[in-house]
Amino acid sequence: MTILSRSLLTGFIGGVIWSAFGTVLYFFNFSQVAPKSFVLSSWFHADWIDTWLGNIIAILVIGIISIAVALAYFLLFKKVNSVWMGVAFGIILWGAIFYVLNPIFTTVPSVQKLDIDTIVSSLCAYILYGTFIGYSISYDYHDLQGANNNANQTEAKQS
Repeated sequence: MTILSRSLLTGFIGGVIWSAFGTVLYFFNFSQVAPKSFVLSSWFHADWIDTWLGNIIAILVIGIISIAVALAYFLLFKKVNSVWMGVAFGIILWGAIFYVLNPIFTTVPSVQKLDIDTIVSSLCAYILYGTFIGYSISYDYHDLQGANNNANQTEAKQS
């Protein structure tokens, strides 16, 4: 499996895990918005969206969207081997979703209208998501680079 394919798989898994976590935050009233608010409720108006099926579909859709997010991280920041880059990436994503892209999500209130629990919970979830994606991709990239360097040194010694 190549580093790129592993990074894309990391993106899908990260999207599924952290959107499921966001759904749990919504169910326990830590957040006013659920992942389905972004990917389903803003675009479709059907009764099934508010059922368990809507949550599962939203989690899977976010997993698929997260592949593109992981690709962006891979292309831009794979060489940065720091957990802080992942934290910053999560904060940037939160800002992009809740400030820049908020007008296209009709069922998500603006940040000024959200309660503090929603802001803190969602920001923490995005930081964890960014850290998961970022550090996993960077660590994998650097681990593979180290393995390649060791293999090259071994070949040079044998020659």
